[in-house]
Amino acid sequence: MKFVCTKENLVGALNLVAPLAGKQSNLPILSNVLIDATESRVEFVSTNLEMVVKCSLRAKVEIAGKFTVPAKTLYDFVSLISDEQIEISVEENELVVSCNDSSTKIKGSPSEDYPIIPEAEEGSVYTILVDVFADALTRVGIAAAKNDIRPELSGVYCGFFTDRYEGLVMAATDSYRLAEKKVSVAQGSDVRQCILPIKTVMEVARLLSSVKNSGKETQVRMWVSDNQIGVRYESFEITSRLVSGSYPDYAQIIPTEFKTHAIVSVDAFHKKIKAASLFSSTGINGVNFTLSPSESAVMVASMSSQTGEHSSQVEAQVAGEENAILLNFRYVLDGLANLDSEEMEFLMNSHDAPCMMRGKGKEDYLYLVMPIRQ
Repeated sequence: MKFVCTKENLVGALNLVAPLAGKQSNLPILSNVLIDATESRVEFVSTNLEMVVKCSLRAKVEIAGKFTVPAKTLYDFVSLISDEQIEISVEENELVVSCNDSSTKIKGSPSEDYPIIPEAEEGSVYTILVDVFADALTRVGIAAAKNDIRPELSGVYCGFFTDRYEGLVMAATDSYRLAEKKVSVAQGSDVRQCILPIKTVMEVARLLSSVKNSGKETQVRMWVSDNQIGVRYESFEITSRLVSGSYPDYAQIIPTEFKTHAIVSVDAFHKKIKAASLFSSTGINGVNFTLSPSESAVMVASMSSQTGEHSSQVEAQVAGEENAILLNFRYVLDGLANLDSEEMEFLMNSHDAPCMMRGKGKEDYLYLVMPIRQ
């Protein structure tokens, strides 16, 4: 194997594939990146057996071949090279990295030792605007469960063209809060439902954030089969296994009517909650919210036997009944950070029913928080 490429392109490709090649004590070869050079292109591949990330590299190939090398070592070293052009070749079991003023050999392993990468199952195909899709992954993923006790809850539900929405609905819940985002689909119309592992969601979000600002393409291409999902954008492609099983019917817990409706400034509300959080009980993180039509305000209060107590209010347009609810302030702050709006709607029915937050006048994203039971 032998090819020549620019440092910029090589670092860019390694930046995409190297993070997935983590330390695997039971299978050390997974900390390597597979370099596959053919006459027409060079492809870098990494996998953790659940996901596969591939990245195409623009290069001049002189000798085709395959080889694997520790991803972190190659990335860290190439990042330090000052020359613009780099030559990569293989001599026995070593990768040779050459440029004008240096030649470095990195010990690697034959490609035969690397896990066989199966071809992706295409299934149903969709295209979605990249900015919209990347935004949805981040805003929904925050609500997924952080453990695998219930595997389906540690993933993100994706429903394509279901009764819920003529497009893509993404949702996640850890049973304490729920986030849902509706996303327009540019192409594709197949009815599909699947659950993405949260690690896949985070990896796709990372890849898109690394590429989309410099990318020329405006849309991502997705394909979903019975067991796999794939995403392709610019030079990278990621495929992943799906979580088996069915996602809970979360829509049944989303209220359709509310007894109290408040409109409040997101920034002002955020500051009041941060202040109250300093005086909330450790472990419970409880902050009390009172929506008062007569005061045209939302009252925020907290109390702790260790630090003291706090109360304040933020001006708001409040309609309906006076209502109060005790919420985990961390969940509320997560919701505020993802509303993407200067003003928000704070909607509730009672102290023991979930409350909803959404951007003022926006129907495409909602965030539900369950009350703390007393």
